[in-house]
Amino acid sequence: MRKIIVTEFISVDGIADVEKLTQATWNSEMDKFKNDELSDSGAMLLGRTTYQIFASSWPKETGDFADRFNSLPKYVASTTLKKLDWRPSELLKGALPEAVRKLKQGSGGNVYVHGSISVAQELLRHGLVDRIRLLSYPVALGQGKPFFAPGEQHELELISATPFTNGVLGMEYAAANTK
Repeated sequence: MRKIIVTEFISVDGIADVEKLTQATWNSEMDKFKNDELSDSGAMLLGRTTYQIFASSWPKETGDFADRFNSLPKYVASTTLKKLDWRPSELLKGALPEAVRKLKQGSGGNVYVHGSISVAQELLRHGLVDRIRLLSYPVALGQGKPFFAPGEQHELELISATPFTNGVLGMEYAAANTK
C-alpha cells in the first residue's frame, strides 16, 4: 500500500509561505533531504495552485533531479482545471478523501504532496497522511498561511530531526493515526 507523505517548507512558527522563507541559503544537506524524497517518490499529489506554479517552471529545468521530478506521475486536485499540460498528469475525480483512498491502494511507490496546503490540511483532517517531512527555516513570520489548520489538533510521532549547518531543521513525523 502506498503512503501519503506531505512535504513542506515552514517557518518555526508553522507558517508555510515559501516566498517569505529567505533566511537560509540552500545547501547540500537540503539537497540530500529533497533527493531522499525524490528517491522514495512514486507520484505527486498537487493542488491547483501548486500544480500551476510547478507546471510553469519545472518543465524548463534540466539535470538529473529535474528529469526524475518531471517524469513522476502527477495527480491534481482541482475542480476548475480542465486540461493538464505537464505530463504525466491526471485530474482526480470525485471528493478528495475518496480519490486519495483509491490512490493509497494503488502501486507505484509513495505519493508526495508538495506545498498544496489546502490539500494537505484536508488529508490530515481525514487521517490520510502517513508522514510529514518539514524543512523548518530559522525565522518566525508571525503571519501567513499556517501549515496546520487553526483549531485542529494532530498527534505526531517524531521519526527524525536533523539540524543543517545553515540553520534549517529537517524533520520527519509519522501521523499518530497511521503508525
